[in-house]
Amino acid sequence: MTLRSRLVECLMRHSGHNDVNPLDEKVLSIMSHVPRHIFVPQELLKYAYANEALSLPCGQAISQPFVVAWMSSLLKLDTADNVLEIGTGSGYQTAILAEMAPQGRIVTFERYPELSRYARARIRQLTIRNVVFVVGDGTLGCPDVEKFDRIIVTAGCPSWLPSPLLEQLADGGILVAPTGTRSEQQMSTVVRSGDRLIRHDHGSCAFVPLVGEHGWH
Repeated sequence: MTLRSRLVECLMRHSGHNDVNPLDEKVLSIMSHVPRHIFVPQELLKYAYANEALSLPCGQAISQPFVVAWMSSLLKLDTADNVLEIGTGSGYQTAILAEMAPQGRIVTFERYPELSRYARARIRQLTIRNVVFVVGDGTLGCPDVEKFDRIIVTAGCPSWLPSPLLEQLADGGILVAPTGTRSEQQMSTVVRSGDRLIRHDHGSCAFVPLVGEHGWH
């Protein structure tokens, strides 16, 4: 059994004991063939398939595989959904999204040019072609395109959530983001139903802060 298979098996066992936040089988299947090791810095390769977060340049982190699976499952992605991702990071979460929605488009924002280049090179290595990379303030979203079916934020948001992202969520769309304080958050989902925004919290988590005009300063 490969290290990647062992990791996914570990996630499956975790999901089997978690009735509140079960992991989607489609997500786990995709994670079983997306090579996390190509997204991990060279000096941390031996930890590529450990179920833990790992450091990235610019003070950022590649999320724990369980958290990637958890957020991806909460999105409930369809194959043709258009997705806005705030916080490209290493590109690993981006690759999972791109495989989940191969007929859609993933627009991913990263405030650090170095990280955006890092992720772009690795996504190209996997010949994934439905990702658009943007360097800029992700809290502003992408107002010059149509609204998004799904939005995922991979950094800790203030409890009020960035208003531009809520405005860019399509009717029936789902936003997944950690919300709370700079040091501790709840994993939250927001579903748009017409003019209504329906929010649920799914458990505690901790992410690096979302920095920007509508985030933390």
